[in-house]
Amino acid sequence: MLLIERLTRVGTVPEVKRPEAAKLVKGDPIHSTWNIEERDGLHAGLWQSTPGAWRVSYSEFEYVHVRSGHSVLTGDDGSVTNLRAGDSYLIRPGFSGVWEVVETTLKEYVIRL
Repeated sequence: MLLIERLTRVGTVPEVKRPEAAKLVKGDPIHSTWNIEERDGLHAGLWQSTPGAWRVSYSEFEYVHVRSGHSVLTGDDGSVTNLRAGDSYLIRPGFSGVWEVVETTLKEYVIRL
């Protein structure tokens, strides 16, 4: 096990998924995930999605750093958060709403269950 590991997509194969049909709001987004770490309730890696929108509901903490693209998180309370390249956010348990990818988005993530 490496004690320091660079987050990269080079030389790795992503896990590819789509949102569940019941959560899909619009489009046909494709999610690609490069998991770097998954253990003891900690998940970290890279995630990319093509444009589209789907419902989300967080029961975990997620730290997000956007490397490229543009996404919009719209909370059920009406709040709107634009996520753009260079932005970093912490999404806390209890957030629910719609995640919309406006422009293909690549993010680094750390999730704590």
